[in-house]
Amino acid sequence: MNSKRPVNLDLSKFHFPLPAITSILHRVSGIIIFVGVAFMLYGLDVSLSGEAGFERVSEILSGFLAKLIVWGIISALLYHLVAGIKHLIMDLGIGETLEGGRLAAKLTIGISGVLIILAGVWIW
Repeated sequence: MNSKRPVNLDLSKFHFPLPAITSILHRVSGIIIFVGVAFMLYGLDVSLSGEAGFERVSEILSGFLAKLIVWGIISALLYHLVAGIKHLIMDLGIGETLEGGRLAAKLTIGISGVLIILAGVWIW
């Protein structure tokens, strides 16, 4: 047996390039959307049950924590949308080089950041 094998990996020594980080965030945002849609559909169901249900959901959504959760779900949706468009463009053969991938990652972060800030302004 090789005695130089590491016992535990030091995760702080791993440094991912920006395109890898955007790809991982794309997957994480998909999971957030999947979970968030369940809560949003439940709120829609309660709000459509009658006037009392609508008032209850409206009251819940006027709170700070609810607005923060909704903003998080919308932020995940916007990032996922921008990253998905980037993937579609790359599927067309545009930006497949190393430099193109880095530029596309920077544009994905920038555009989605602007959209997320605008969504926050819209919600509050």
